[in-house]
Amino acid sequence: MNGKAEGMTQLEKTSVWQGTLSLMVLRTLLTMGEQHGYGIARRIEQTSEGKLSINYGTLYPALLKLEQEGLISSGWGVSDNNRKAKFYKLTKAGRKQIERDTRQWAETSAIMTRFLAASEE
Repeated sequence: MNGKAEGMTQLEKTSVWQGTLSLMVLRTLLTMGEQHGYGIARRIEQTSEGKLSINYGTLYPALLKLEQEGLISSGWGVSDNNRKAKFYKLTKAGRKQIERDTRQWAETSAIMTRFLAASEE
């Protein structure tokens, strides 16, 4: 660490790997229930303790892709600040995808942990 974590710009923050954003969105909807895009982004940033900054140019295409894959569904509603917003919710297929993706991440994480430990020897 270079000691300047508090003053990080968006470019310096951890970038989200391809595919991980989808799992983060699905997990957010599982935990929080139906949410609009802004709420999803804020929750991901909050859960990462500010280490991730979600770009809406990345989030909305991911939401569209998840909806096209049948993992989430959407409908229009009114946000807390009384604005029209699209709300997203998890589908049954989305719940099954979370289980698969979580299992895959656990396996990947275990492999990387072993690899990194072996590299230090």
